[in-house]
Amino acid sequence: MTPKALPPHEIIAVSDDLARHGAWLTRSSALHRSLRPALPKRYAPYMRRMFAEGAEMTILYTSGAVRSLAVYRCHHTTFHGYRFYVDDLVTDDAQRGRGFGATLLRWCEQRARERGCDTLDLESGVQRPLTHRFYFREGLEIFAFGFCKRLQ
Repeated sequence: MTPKALPPHEIIAVSDDLARHGAWLTRSSALHRSLRPALPKRYAPYMRRMFAEGAEMTILYTSGAVRSLAVYRCHHTTFHGYRFYVDDLVTDDAQRGRGFGATLLRWCEQRARERGCDTLDLESGVQRPLTHRFYFREGLEIFAFGFCKRLQ
């Protein structure tokens, strides 16, 4: 598959400099909610709490609009060593197929390598087969089943 030529865009690690890029956090809320509708109404304070716990957020924008975003964290595990874990990777539905998600995923992979991570991992709901096709195309593979038990 030939890589798509993206329109002029910029990638910003929002959580690296909230004083300078904090406005992008608010502008990311609607796109993030398209993947995670249960996010609290007070989005910015919730995300800031996540950042304080080690999460980070990066956006890809063009023409003043957030087209794709990733929330991720690095941590050590017994099964994957130093892991770059992507909590969320979402692209604006109207912009899918233009290469924004793939570009941001490659950015995440580069950041993981720069930090010395052993793996880049993410989970994707079983109800998202088109998303799974994208991940397979981008070189990710299924390595385990994820299990969850709701406690509240």
